[in-house]
Amino acid sequence: MALFRKKEKEVYEEISSLIGDGDDYHVYHMTRKDVVIAFLIGAGIAILVTWLFFGNVILSVVTAAAAGIIAQSIYRNYKMEKRKKALLIQFKDLLEALTSSYSAGKNTLEAFTDAEGDMAQIYGEEADIVKELFIITGGMNNNINIEDLLLNFAARSGLDDVRNFADVFRVAIRQGANIKDIIFSTRDIISDKIEIEMDINAMMAGNKNELNVMMIMPLIIIVSLGGLGTGMTAVDNNLINVIIKVIALGMFALAYYLGKKITSIKI
Repeated sequence: MALFRKKEKEVYEEISSLIGDGDDYHVYHMTRKDVVIAFLIGAGIAILVTWLFFGNVILSVVTAAAAGIIAQSIYRNYKMEKRKKALLIQFKDLLEALTSSYSAGKNTLEAFTDAEGDMAQIYGEEADIVKELFIITGGMNNNINIEDLLLNFAARSGLDDVRNFADVFRVAIRQGANIKDIIFSTRDIISDKIEIEMDINAMMAGNKNELNVMMIMPLIIIVSLGGLGTGMTAVDNNLINVIIKVIALGMFALAYYLGKKITSIKI
């Protein structure tokens, strides 16, 4: 009997929708175009940095290939977060549309059906929120409980605001509460929270841009040193210079990582 067992890596299983082809927003499937773009961005940055710092063709090519591969996961996470942020904004507008429909005396099916049309006019038929509303209205027409459909959407979205709305809606349905009042109150709370998040992101946008500019400074400095002939140029790859350059790159990479952490504020 083995004393130690290697822990198997858990594989994430995507959550499927109750009907239709609803996506799991925890996962982003890269297209061929995405793969090419990610590789070119990673390889391009790596070639530029490696060449300016070390001026070695072989090292630049090897670094570019490795960076192009590493960039795949970074670009995938970027696209996934971008999609979830867009879905959150669309969900905020959905709450406004539901509020208007319930105010007009519509029932739940009519309210979500009208909201589907409103979201299609604003964002287009291919928008994620429109696809989700199509699943929800289709499910209700097939006698699936609205609370189950909303909880499934919340689980796939990975958004706390959608989860909170689905939970409140489920409790209201089961306890026979006034859906219109619940929608209004929930709309106000969630909308305020989303707007605060958007305001914070707008305030931090300047700091994020400054951080990106600061990361370009090492390249400018290296080019300047090369023009001045200081002995620290890419062609001067003696042991001491290589160690200094590697340490400098590591420090800037660490500073960028910490800067991204500091400027990423979540409520």
